[in-house]
This record gives sequence, C-alpha cells and structure tokens, in this order.
Amino acid sequence: MTTRLNLTYPTALVLRALAEGYGYGFDIMDASGLPSGTVYPALRRLERAGCVASRWEEEAAAHRAGRPARRYYRITGEGQALLERARERFAGLDHGLHPAPTPDVS
Repeated sequence: MTTRLNLTYPTALVLRALAEGYGYGFDIMDASGLPSGTVYPALRRLERAGCVASRWEEEAAAHRAGRPARRYYRITGEGQALLERARERFAGLDHGLHPAPTPDVS
C-alpha cells in the first residue's frame, strides 16, 4: 500500500536510523534523540507508506533476554529512495546519530 507521506526532519531522522541499523523503537529513540511520541507515529506512517517493514520478535527470545518482545523495523527500497530525497532536502541529516548498535545475538 502506498500513502503520500509528509517528509519532515524527524521522519528523515527515523529513516536514517533504520538505514544505519537501528532496528526497534527504543534503539531509534536513543540514536536520534527523538521522543517516543515522535518515533512510533513516524514508524507507523512509514510502514503504511511502504517505506518500512516490521516483524515481531519471537516471544521465547524476548523471554530469555528478560524483556517484552520487540517489534523490529527495516527500511525498504521505497524508504531508501525517500531517505535520498531527505538527504537532498535536509543538509544536516547526515550528522548527529549516535554510534551504530551492536548486533543482538539472541
């Protein structure tokens, strides 16, 4: 499903975080400095627009890690194209994310 998406700077930051390997909400919040009230609605809009895909982590893996299951997000081809447009629009977009996450081995 494709939906017209308003390309804002916070939305671009979420896309950039996803492109750099940040895969779940709190991870994206830490990387971008954006609050949950910005990140999660942006992820929902991006998913509806086909720019992001998501999947839920297996309950057993989350249980072993002692936490609730996470919803993991990944950027799609459409999201990559939108990110490239965002880089043209927002000059400072490629600055300011925290270091890349360490992979989750669970």
